[in-house]
Amino acid sequence: QLSLFRPTVKRLFSTSHSSVDSKEMKKFQLLAHKWWDEEGEYSALHSMNDIRVPFIRDTLLNMSSNYHLGNPLSGVKILDVGCGGGLLSEPLGRLGASVTGIDPLEDNIRTADQHKSFDPVLAKRIQYKSSSLEEIVEESMETFDVIVASEVVEHVADLEMFIKCCSQVLKPEGSLFITTINKTQLSYVLGIVVAEKIIGIVPEGTHEWEKFVPPKELERLLESNGFSVKTVNGMLYNPLSGSWSWMESTSVNYAVHAVKSGAWGQSSPTEALSEVESEHPSATAGTTV
Repeated sequence: QLSLFRPTVKRLFSTSHSSVDSKEMKKFQLLAHKWWDEEGEYSALHSMNDIRVPFIRDTLLNMSSNYHLGNPLSGVKILDVGCGGGLLSEPLGRLGASVTGIDPLEDNIRTADQHKSFDPVLAKRIQYKSSSLEEIVEESMETFDVIVASEVVEHVADLEMFIKCCSQVLKPEGSLFITTINKTQLSYVLGIVVAEKIIGIVPEGTHEWEKFVPPKELERLLESNGFSVKTVNGMLYNPLSGSWSWMESTSVNYAVHAVKSGAWGQSSPTEALSEVESEHPSATAGTTV
């Protein structure tokens, strides 16, 4: 039965119709060696770890009854899509997770591989691969407990196909975490005019406003592709302090947690999660549900 299914998968996710945008690739190629410069072009992504890592960790811990002191994400298989130089893969690996980081740009993977090699523990827990998401679908069907796509969906060529692929490689009841930028007048002013052209915290040309995704649009795509959206939180970057915080408004940056429906309809752990979150809002690092 599987062999009958295989050719269909290949056709469906053939690279002739790819979610990778070649224009975007050229942009990031020039910066591939700068990922780990905390004061450089990616400084805002370094400081984003202060809120995105606890958000992922606490959400997953609230859904689980297995606690491993010191290694809270031990046994969790995470796919970091568009991992860049490994800025998010490494802290997730330090929490005990088994992380696969993929990025279509070989230079990014080279940088990520080199950086993790300095830490023997991380070297074992993280593996990197130069690949697009659709290229690994066939070999990774329902393989991962968690997918993280942070600051990625605003760069893909075909968002619906990207989400379909996420669903394919996630286990039933698996979690998908996305951070991205809303498509508003404010996001144009702050995300492009101010961030790129005035204060230069993001390299000029990094973002195209047309590709920004409103939360309602992202929710609709997720729900229509077998996900249940659990959390949508606004994020605010303060360029003076260089720090991120959670906020009510999603008018610029925002984070989403969605759960893939289980084999028999809606999963029970996520129902428990929403109860935990409503009783203990502080458990998700100050997020609002």
